[in-house]
Amino acid sequence: MEYALAILVLAALVSLFVAAPLREGAAEELAEDARRAELEAAKEAKYREIRDAQLDLGMGKLSEADHRAVDRELRAQAIAILEELDALSPEEDPPATEAASRDRAVPPAEPRQHAR
Repeated sequence: MEYALAILVLAALVSLFVAAPLREGAAEELAEDARRAELEAAKEAKYREIRDAQLDLGMGKLSEADHRAVDRELRAQAIAILEELDALSPEEDPPATEAASRDRAVPPAEPRQHAR
């Protein structure tokens, strides 16, 4: 009986020792996932601020000069967030389908008609 208990304790200790690197990797991955989620939320909030500034310009709450300054600052902050997101290890996303790629494609600009 004592041998069985000693073997069980030894097996538990070996299991803990062997699994330690796996737990550390999981903790790092969880921390990275949390940081990614935080940055994604910050990115969406920054995009919302940019849209709000454009709306304020359209409603006359901001002058053109003020809007340019605010827009420049907000876009610089958004770029910093995007760069930090890019610096994280990439998520494993499945390749985009042709339909999804087509939906995201930017339509070609139409030629302008000049008044004569």
